[in-house]
This record gives sequence, structure tokens and C-alpha cells, in this order.
Amino acid sequence: MSRLIKHSQYVPVDVLKRLEQARQHAGLTEEPVAEDAVGDVHYHDPAREEAEQTRRQMLKDAQEFAEGQVRNASQEAENIVESARTEAEEWWRQRREQDEHLVEAVKSEAFQQGYQEGLTQAEHDMAQKMAEMMEEARNVLQEAYRARDVIIQEAEPFLVELSCGIAEKIVDKQLTVEPQFAMDLIRKNLARKREQGLISLCVSPAQFAFVNSAREELSLAVDSQAELQILPDSTVKDLGCVVRSSFGSIDARIDTQLAEIKKELVRIALDTEEHRNGEGDA
Repeated sequence: MSRLIKHSQYVPVDVLKRLEQARQHAGLTEEPVAEDAVGDVHYHDPAREEAEQTRRQMLKDAQEFAEGQVRNASQEAENIVESARTEAEEWWRQRREQDEHLVEAVKSEAFQQGYQEGLTQAEHDMAQKMAEMMEEARNVLQEAYRARDVIIQEAEPFLVELSCGIAEKIVDKQLTVEPQFAMDLIRKNLARKREQGLISLCVSPAQFAFVNSAREELSLAVDSQAELQILPDSTVKDLGCVVRSSFGSIDARIDTQLAEIKKELVRIALDTEEHRNGEGDA
């Protein structure tokens, strides 16, 4: 822009006015030449020539002064334009920096907002996922409880049957190894018949001789007015016995007692299952 301002091409009006005033002040305005001076060409006046020379020198000095003022004004205008351009560039630089800072701030705010929204959404999704997993775990646990109950329900009769079978074998083994146990069992059942009259003690044919040999010992278990009769009975398959009298009978066979025990265990198991089902329905 400084190239557009040249003193040879443009002179401000105020500078021209100052130049004209300087000329008038110095008395350098041109005066018309007298007719007698024109006619008298050969007239030579040293004082006039000196004055004319002085006038021309002053005019030259005035022109040089005016040109200096024009150059200074042009330089000042160029400096002003350059300063304005520098200030404009600085303003635009600061504006760009502000815009960049604003863009960064907006980006940062958008990032923080997006991050917070993403975090909130992730927490919501995680809470929902945890709720679903907890619900699934509860369902699995309830299913496990039901499966356990079914297994127990199905296993209880088998366990009762197995337990009774084991008990029967243990009792048979014990009575075989220790015959006195069988005798104790018979004596206790006879003692329950505290009555007079005929009392029949029925034992298995395999045990008849052994039991009959202990008649006197067994007679002490009944009333003294009662008559003890020992008979072999094919319905007695084990080391137990059946005691009969006119008032009724006592079935003390081992298999019969184990069958009663088994029945009671099954009843208890069924009652427990019904109670458990009732709590589940409640």
C-alpha cells in the first residue's frame, strides 16, 4: 500500500496551500515586467540582477522546502498506512487465536459432554445388565431348589428301602452271630403278655430246638399262672417270634417290624414333602 503514495504523483492540498503562503511571505510572487524594461534591452543594473538572483534562490529554497514537506508527509502517510496494516494483521492474528481457543473450548466442552453422556449411559446399561443377571441368578437358584426337592423326593423312598434292607441284614447278622440277642427279643415280647391261661410262642422251625431248650428261662418272663407253649411256625422266617393268647397276638418277626419301620419312614418323608410344598405355595 506504501507504493500508492508517491510525492511525484500526489501532493496534498494543505501542502500546496502552505507552499503558496511561503512564497507570498518571501515576496516571491512574479510581477509584470515594465514596458520600459522590455524596450530597454541593453540596460544593465547590477542591483536589480542581484535582487533577481536572490529571488530565484529563495524560490528554489522554497521549492526544496516544499518538496521536503511533501516527502515528509508522504513518509508519514506511508508510516501510518504501515502501522495500520500491522495493527490490522495483529488484530486478525489475535482474532484467529481467539477463534482457535473458542473452537478448542467448544471441542473440549463437547468432548466432556459426550464423555459424561457416555458414562451415564454405560452406568445405566451396566445397572440394567446387573439387574438382568441378578434375576437370572435368582431363577437359576429357584430352579436348583426345585431340582433338589425333586431329587430328595425321588431319593427318599429309595433311601428308606436301602436303609431298611441294610438294617435287616445287620439284624440278621447280629442275631446269627449272637443267638442270645434273639433270646432277649423273645423274652421281652413274652413279658408284654402279663396274663393267665395258655400263651403260645411261635418261632421258625429252624430256631425251634434252640428256643425250646430255653423253656424254663422263658417261662420266668410270663405270669406264674400262665402256661407257656412253644410251637414251630412256618410263617416265621427269621429269628423273631409271634406270641399268641386268648387276648390277642404280638407279631415280633424281624421282617414285620422292619416293614413297619419302613412304612413309618415313608409316611414321615411324605409329610415332610407336603409341608415343603405348602411353604413353597405360600
